[in-house]
Amino acid sequence: MTVEVGRVVPDFSAASTGGEFHLSDARGSALLIYFYPKDHTSGCTAESKDFAAAYSRFVDHRARILGVSRDSIKSHTSFKEKLNLPFELLSDPEERLCTLFGVIKNKTMYGRPVRGIERSTFLLDAKGVLRREWRGVKVPGHVDEALAAVRSLG
Repeated sequence: MTVEVGRVVPDFSAASTGGEFHLSDARGSALLIYFYPKDHTSGCTAESKDFAAAYSRFVDHRARILGVSRDSIKSHTSFKEKLNLPFELLSDPEERLCTLFGVIKNKTMYGRPVRGIERSTFLLDAKGVLRREWRGVKVPGHVDEALAAVRSLG
């Protein structure tokens, strides 16, 4: 089963840099979840910095941000501290969330096939309904597009 726009995202829990995260605890505010391939890589660093720079504007519209990758909590903690990220990162080494959101893809890296996360972002409203999804995200301009979608929730 994967998530669908217009439907409530099933409750889940995951280890995060702030302790155990439960989706049900996020009800009452919009939630932007971005999936990225790997901590400490150039594209993921740029994307995370962009979300961090815009963080206060998301908060102004009562939206939370979460980053998700398959990296360990130790790696996430280092990444979060290095970039001074104001939001939590979820660890998904067993790919439970990646599977739920359908972001694991076969890709080619340096001419070799690899299985990895397709950079994707999902916007849930205050009731946990998936309102928007962006798949195959290109980092430049993405945060502004995501913020506009948050604003449109009202």
